[in-house]
Amino acid sequence: MTDSNAAVSMRNITKNFGKGGYANDHVSLDIYKGEILSLLGENGSGKTTLMNMLSGIYYPDSGEIYIGSKQVSINSPKDAYDLGIGMVHQHFKLVDVLSAAENIVLGLSGKLDMKNARETIQKICDRYGFDVDLDKKIYNMSVSEKQTVEIVKVLYRGADILILDEPTAVLTPQETKKLFEVMRNMKDDGKALVIITHKLDEVMEISDRVAILRRGEFIGTLITKNTDPQEMTDMMVGHRVELNIERPEPLDPKPRLKISGLNITNEEGLQKIRDVDLSINSGEILGIAGISGCGQKELLEAIAGLQKVDSGSIIYIDDDGTEKELVGMDPVKIKNLGVSLSFVPEDRLGMGLVGNMDLSDNMMLRSFREGSGVFTDRKEPHKRAEKIVKQLHVDTPGIETPVRRLSGGNIQKILVGRELYQRPKVLMTAYVVRGLDINSSYTIYDLIVFQKLAGTAVIFVGEDLDVLLQISDRVAVLCDGHINGVLDGRKATKSEVGLLMTSLKEGTRDGE
Repeated sequence: MTDSNAAVSMRNITKNFGKGGYANDHVSLDIYKGEILSLLGENGSGKTTLMNMLSGIYYPDSGEIYIGSKQVSINSPKDAYDLGIGMVHQHFKLVDVLSAAENIVLGLSGKLDMKNARETIQKICDRYGFDVDLDKKIYNMSVSEKQTVEIVKVLYRGADILILDEPTAVLTPQETKKLFEVMRNMKDDGKALVIITHKLDEVMEISDRVAILRRGEFIGTLITKNTDPQEMTDMMVGHRVELNIERPEPLDPKPRLKISGLNITNEEGLQKIRDVDLSINSGEILGIAGISGCGQKELLEAIAGLQKVDSGSIIYIDDDGTEKELVGMDPVKIKNLGVSLSFVPEDRLGMGLVGNMDLSDNMMLRSFREGSGVFTDRKEPHKRAEKIVKQLHVDTPGIETPVRRLSGGNIQKILVGRELYQRPKVLMTAYVVRGLDINSSYTIYDLIVFQKLAGTAVIFVGEDLDVLLQISDRVAVLCDGHINGVLDGRKATKSEVGLLMTSLKEGTRDGE
């Protein structure tokens, strides 16, 4: 049975990639015009796979898709566009050297009248409240501008059903607010919108209904105004998960890192860090806030010895008060001091994990120097791998499984877990829960707090400002490579941090 009022009805959709389980197992879902539907689930629950079948990237093994009351076959993204379905992916598919307008019309068949096309594009922008410079090149755009181009591109192709995959992952609070205004305008115009996200506060703010998947199966839908994050999480996970991040007071904090007058220019000749002064104490979590590309990566890599420094100083202070200059020091020697960097990039296998090695051997990459003589200790890495699999709920047939066979989220858990179990003196974490479900995320937050209580100085770079303010003792805000302010994590507001992220301002706040 299909719902005659639904814009889309998916019935008994099944997809199996042959990995020992179903990505989607007889999923039935309705999507309505004039609503915003949030699609929730843990990593590997099948959310993106389900929407990829609706947008023509995958084809279901079985099941039916209806547009209105008509059964359809969607074999390609073009088929989806012809049916009024468009998906905006996490990783944008834009040509950097072309303008916004050129990207929007790129790939369309038939004779192109650019003047008429621009007029149509501008009408779409005016209708829904998009703010985009149609002549601006993609390589000059911010993340939010690129996202706007992707959404307008989908609308220009006639989409009435829009799927947004993690659309706020790298947006500031102000950019997220603007996006939500546009989404509401599209909803009011009768569009059907599906948003895939892990941010439950955004689900509560923007959606009308919530559909929940668990291990490939459809669990149910909730009316957003009649539910809360706790109920949604319990349904996603299948048991109760406490949604709170502990933030104990720092225990006997002592200076651990002292950064003075730091300047860094990247390989493209752009200055990414400008006259940064910053201190980090043992037994505290220092959050680093900033829009994507504002210098977080370069700052952390400079501390780890992986980034060339133009000028300035990075002093490591040992337990006995001995000071060591890290600028110019070999990265291995910095690592041996106890300075650990856990950075989760788009290519998770590019950060010291070897895809063809199993979990145990990947643990050994960090501990092989601990072996005796020419022999390598294999027992300890084996134990670490078993512990990480158990504590972080890594979905794997066994620790002998090659890492390349795991999903991106599970590879990430291995990467993060390996760094956390080194018990470093300084732990730098960047985007460690990027793309992870809420259950896995809170497990990692607990482990980070455990490191803090053990006396580790933790530098925490994250995209979710709600979490950043919950977990951090202090928050340093980067804007265009400057430290725009250092705030008390217990007193600062998300709006306050967001403003400092986007506008240069002299001076710092209390908490520095």
